Amino acid sequence: MYLQFFGLRENPFSVTADPAFLYLTPNHREALTSLVYGIKERKGFIEITGEIGTGKTTLCRALLRELDSNIKTAFVINPDLPELQILQSILQDFGLTPRQRSSKLALLQQLNAFMLEQLMIGNNTVVIIDEAQNLSHRLLESLRLLSNLETDKEKLLQLVLVGQPELRDKLKVPELAQLRQRIAVRFHIPPLARDELRPYLEHRLQVAGSDGSLTITDEALEEIFRYSGGTPRLINVLCDKTLLACYAQQVRVLSDEIVRRSVEELEGKVTVQ
Repeated sequence: MYLQFFGLRENPFSVTADPAFLYLTPNHREALTSLVYGIKERKGFIEITGEIGTGKTTLCRALLRELDSNIKTAFVINPDLPELQILQSILQDFGLTPRQRSSKLALLQQLNAFMLEQLMIGNNTVVIIDEAQNLSHRLLESLRLLSNLETDKEKLLQLVLVGQPELRDKLKVPELAQLRQRIAVRFHIPPLARDELRPYLEHRLQVAGSDGSLTITDEALEEIFRYSGGTPRLINVLCDKTLLACYAQQVRVLSDEIVRRSVEELEGKVTVQ
């Protein structure tokens, strides 16, 4: 509703994982660099963690744009599946057709043959698993066994585990010690710092085509940060609400009063007269 009012082409504060809107804070840039390095150097296991809403999935999608054409990727966004379905999903994302009624061994053999074929033509294969904290211990151990697929000199498969901090805790259990020892690259993404908030908002507005007519006061920024704690998803939800409130009032100055009112509405604290 407010796009035309602010001269926007699209919603600047959508909560979808659109890599075009990714604002690379120093931490996000380091995380992306770590991912690219770990994959290109064939490090095997890579672990990226962060609290809910800190941009992990968006970072993964940005990663897919960063990788060269000789790096073949499978991106698993729903790991809460049985082991056979996870393997089938990986094969399908690599463009393969899993053999019907295949056993785990048959699927692994198909995957191994694909990776050897890719290695022979100079390609690298990567599996990225989002929300990896939901993986069972058994499936995590199966992934470790997948990482055993290698030649004398190189890993055939790079595995990127992306998840909430619970993933780190899960990997600390004794039965996953071998997997934990194989993680060569680790990075944790924190929320935005206070001084990163305005550049973050301005970046998203610019990408969405803002005509520059919106003014955000320093007091409004304080309220946004107080509510969100620097978590991008909460920032986006709140800012979407505040822009709608500005449109309803036909004002182009986002004030602390509008932010506080929007927070109350989001929290269900507004009393209907």
